[in-house]
Amino acid sequence: MTTAVPSIPCDAEGPVFREPWEAQAFAMALMLHQRGVFTWPEWAATLSDEIKRAQAGGDPDTGETYYRHWMATLERLVTEKNVTDTKALSRYRDAWDHAADRTPHGEPIELIPSDFQHHD
Repeated sequence: MTTAVPSIPCDAEGPVFREPWEAQAFAMALMLHQRGVFTWPEWAATLSDEIKRAQAGGDPDTGETYYRHWMATLERLVTEKNVTDTKALSRYRDAWDHAADRTPHGEPIELIPSDFQHHD
């Protein structure tokens, strides 16, 4: 995969992540590719487009926002491929924000049904 998408931050052992969510986004992309949702050339083209959009909007492209572009690419592809829609993505994003707000620092964040009730 790192040869298909050469811009992935890597060291000698493989991909490097600053935060756990970056590794999770990476894993989601691998899983969706393995399930045939998109090809690596589609991924690379969409990621490149997302990075160009961000740069046009003022992103300094220091590498610190790379996985934010990765997430935008994931969201774009799953909606374009009709895996989900923007309403569902927004619903889960809002529920996740609620779950994060109620979770003590350092504890794992887990979604529960009431997280969705605050944002329906």
